[in-house]
Amino acid sequence: KILYCKCTGVFYLDFACCPCRKSVQEEPTMTQFSKQEKSWILYDVANSAFTMLVSTTIPIYFRSLAEQSVSEATASGIWGLATSIAVLILAVLSPFLGALADYRGMKKKIFSAFLAVGVVGLLLLSFAGSWISYLMLFVLTRLCYSACNIFYDSMLVDVTPDERMDRVSSYGYALGYIGSCIPFTIGILLILLRPFGLSTQSATQISFIITAVWWVLLTIPLLRNVRQTHYLERRSNQVSHAFSRVGQTLKKIRCNPSIFYFILAYFCYIDGVYTIISMATTYGGEVGISDTSMILALLLTQFVAFPCAILSSKLAEKLGTLKVIRIFILIYCGICVFGYQLDKSWEFWVLAVVVGMAQGGIQSLSRSYYGRIIPKNESNEYFGFFDIFGKFADFFGPLIVSFCAFMFGTSTYGILALLVLFVIGYLLLRKVPEA
Repeated sequence: KILYCKCTGVFYLDFACCPCRKSVQEEPTMTQFSKQEKSWILYDVANSAFTMLVSTTIPIYFRSLAEQSVSEATASGIWGLATSIAVLILAVLSPFLGALADYRGMKKKIFSAFLAVGVVGLLLLSFAGSWISYLMLFVLTRLCYSACNIFYDSMLVDVTPDERMDRVSSYGYALGYIGSCIPFTIGILLILLRPFGLSTQSATQISFIITAVWWVLLTIPLLRNVRQTHYLERRSNQVSHAFSRVGQTLKKIRCNPSIFYFILAYFCYIDGVYTIISMATTYGGEVGISDTSMILALLLTQFVAFPCAILSSKLAEKLGTLKVIRIFILIYCGICVFGYQLDKSWEFWVLAVVVGMAQGGIQSLSRSYYGRIIPKNESNEYFGFFDIFGKFADFFGPLIVSFCAFMFGTSTYGILALLVLFVIGYLLLRKVPEA
């Protein structure tokens, strides 16, 4: 039996493992969450507010700054290029950072450092006066935000056992979607209503500050309650040893068909998912959708994603995690075809609903499935490679859209090109051995 200690907030395989012996109970039921699980889930609520900004307000505000100097299509291309640069930098660093964080006590220290820089970057972003400085601060903030997610994702193996990962991961995404709407809605109301005589620019800047405060406050429970239970012992030559482990882990991944084919498939299909998230407002503005319609439609996406992310974990219990991921990939294939011919406001709303149905499930189940098949005491390094594939994917997707924007004067063909990535991801996923 798996036992749970209320005192330490840790799961144990038997009674003898628990140090306090007084507060042990059977594992929480599927409708309950431990203190550590709740704290971990709450960070998804914290960082999802920034994701909403990246998907909506931040690119819209950038476009308003950039279009004073460049054309609309060029602004779309520059934004996609900046997004690609941010994720490419982290993609190069993430395996080493993950390897370093696997040593005892290092995970939260590195996480906290990136969190601090990311929050400061977001605060400074609200005061940027030119589109160039705005773009530079965005790259820094996006880099730190994504780095935090490497260590946060790997903490999943520290807070819950394998059989609960789908549920915990799905609830993280689900509550993140609905929780992120709170600071986002406050910010949008400030921008639309402009109370106290605020200008649109001032209201937008305040919305950035609100998101930064939200990010910090909801991270406190994770910093207080989540501990690194799987780790490698510290060494005197930790940095050089971390570098050497990166090459060894690559060989291990190549020799493990489950991890190898899954991570290749993940690289392809998550490329399309991230690109649709990060380029949605830019693409919508290009085809003539008003800023207000885009923001409200993407807000609807969050509300739809909330129950659908929870439902995905229940479907995974009945059908199997890999099969449900494949279903979501097919849904995204339809999204690409529909998005290619999108030219009306109501079509953007339909697309927002369908994206919400698949977005949370495909991300949460990918994270939990990977967490189950990797070595737990090297989770940071393995999630570093998980992140490098995700970040290289996030690099190529916007690059494809940017290339089409520069070459053809429209991003439409770039959206259609994402269909190829989803098809390749689906075929590779079928090569992953069933558990």
